[in-house]
Amino acid sequence: MPELPEVERAAKLLREVAVDKKIIDVEAVEDTIVFSGVSHEEFSKELLGRTVKDAQRYELPTGKVFYLLLDGKGRHPVMHFGMTGMLQVKGQLATYYRETPRKASTDWPPRFMKFILHLKSDGDTEETQVAFLDARRLGRVRLCKSPLTEPPISTLGFDPILSMPDLDDFKKGVRKRSCPIKALLLDQSFSAGVGNWVADEILYHARVHPEERCNVLTDAQLEALHMQTSEVCRLAVSVNADDSKFPQDWLFKHRWGKGKKEKHTLTLPDGKPATIKWITVGGRTSAYVAELQKLQRGKAAADAQAVRSESTRWCWLRCKQTEGDEDAKVDKKVQNATRKRKRKLNTDEDAPTRTARRKTTRTHRT
Repeated sequence: MPELPEVERAAKLLREVAVDKKIIDVEAVEDTIVFSGVSHEEFSKELLGRTVKDAQRYELPTGKVFYLLLDGKGRHPVMHFGMTGMLQVKGQLATYYRETPRKASTDWPPRFMKFILHLKSDGDTEETQVAFLDARRLGRVRLCKSPLTEPPISTLGFDPILSMPDLDDFKKGVRKRSCPIKALLLDQSFSAGVGNWVADEILYHARVHPEERCNVLTDAQLEALHMQTSEVCRLAVSVNADDSKFPQDWLFKHRWGKGKKEKHTLTLPDGKPATIKWITVGGRTSAYVAELQKLQRGKAAADAQAVRSESTRWCWLRCKQTEGDEDAKVDKKVQNATRKRKRKLNTDEDAPTRTARRKTTRTHRT
């Protein structure tokens, strides 16, 4: 999924090719899922004839959401990539998440296109065309009067690059939660733009286990998390989210081998091979290095939970056993009642025969 670095790359691309250019035409295809709260026709009419003044993600980046600031009194387009959203400039390959696939094409209009902006400035001889693509239709395109004060941007948390809180505020924000730290990092109302791989990278460099509970983290762990949350995002953005330029000791470079035969080459500080494991935290697959990210203070809470779970299971089994004993008693009573009923029925059916025999006997005697 595109995350903060990839979205900043998209905003940077728009600043390079769209700013100070006029939107002379808009092609948009009908999609009632991707276009949220607005039709594709309304979207086209709102943008046509206006000039792009800026392209940003939040107050100068906001997480996974980015927007175009246009001149005039109309609304501004606010976009979210979802799982597979991306931009493509005519004549270039699309800005793919991770590596560009071999089947990538510069064919125009591109597949899965939702809209194309036709841009031109006074001095241009040719127009520039930029397309928004979304194969799985999990992205969103909206129009907002004031992007920074309206949802979805207004509901987002701090930006790790531009509005990182100081250490004390960060500690308070983390420690008041009791969820696993990985789940908190994924919460966009806490830290905007931090997604699955970024969160795992932060935890790896901070040497914190993904399941460590927020309210039991040590000062040293919180200091490491504070630094790495900013540093990982800064480094990823500095290379324009080009993963080929990420440091070789990043977990990102080695985490994609789950279920595959090829082995990763990540090593520990002492040169020995690292053990990458995968677990599910916060509903997402989490990669971590077993030797460096050990469950520490949170282990006591996890053990206590395991004890509680075992105790609950024992009580449940005992209740079921008691219920079984009661059921057995009921079954026995039912069986006894049934046998008595059958004997009574048999007695009633045989009664006429016995009466007839008695009458016959009396007749013979007479």
